[in-house]
Amino acid sequence: MTQYTDYFGPEGLLVRGTIIVVPGRGETQATYTRFGRRLAADAYRVRVVDAPDLDTEDLTALATRLAEAAEDTAAENGVVRPLVLVGADSGAAAVAALLGQALATPPDAVVLAGLPGQAPGTTATAGTWDEELDVRTSCPAHRGNLTQDPEVRRGSLDDAVPEAVLAAAYDSETAVPVLLLVGDADPLADHEALAHTAKSLAKARLSVVHGAHHDVLNDLQHRSVAAEAVTFLETLRNELRPLVTVRSSAW
Repeated sequence: MTQYTDYFGPEGLLVRGTIIVVPGRGETQATYTRFGRRLAADAYRVRVVDAPDLDTEDLTALATRLAEAAEDTAAENGVVRPLVLVGADSGAAAVAALLGQALATPPDAVVLAGLPGQAPGTTATAGTWDEELDVRTSCPAHRGNLTQDPEVRRGSLDDAVPEAVLAAAYDSETAVPVLLLVGDADPLADHEALAHTAKSLAKARLSVVHGAHHDVLNDLQHRSVAAEAVTFLETLRNELRPLVTVRSSAW
């Protein structure tokens, strides 16, 4: 696997921002091919890095690695802003924990997808590969991609995310805009804690995806989730106010 996987927008369009995707436990850069292509199609520069190994890579080293990944996308006028970090699972926990540090290349916003919970009952238990897939997703395409990728590390959801990282993630008081994405069928999420965190942050948006499991960026609802992410990205240019107001009749 190369150091990064890059996705570029349509030729001739101005780049609307830079997205760095940080995978989670057991995942590879290839896990986010579909997501990367979809955001790139909306003229965002997308780069997927390797998942952090939080047992061997401390947050300072991860911050340096993410800064280098961002700076390496720079054109003549530097990194195209807004710069947004998208973390999934343990990648989300690491990104959230980093918000409490002084970063050399600070993000303008973050997206935290499938943030693991701290409470008892929000950890996976050892089982078969099919059982792990059931925790992750009900999307046949994503299940197939995970199964066919020889670099995916099976059983990884049983690896504990360090308590210090999770504590820092949930205790963050960042003023950076945050989009929290969680599936309402995610057995690894602490939904009450996520709601509390969203209310405690200065600029947070909590989006609950109906029917989605732990791999919320890659479940059956991936089109709607990508659209929600793009909607959030577009609000960064409008003081976080949605550009579209929806009014519908009752049904």
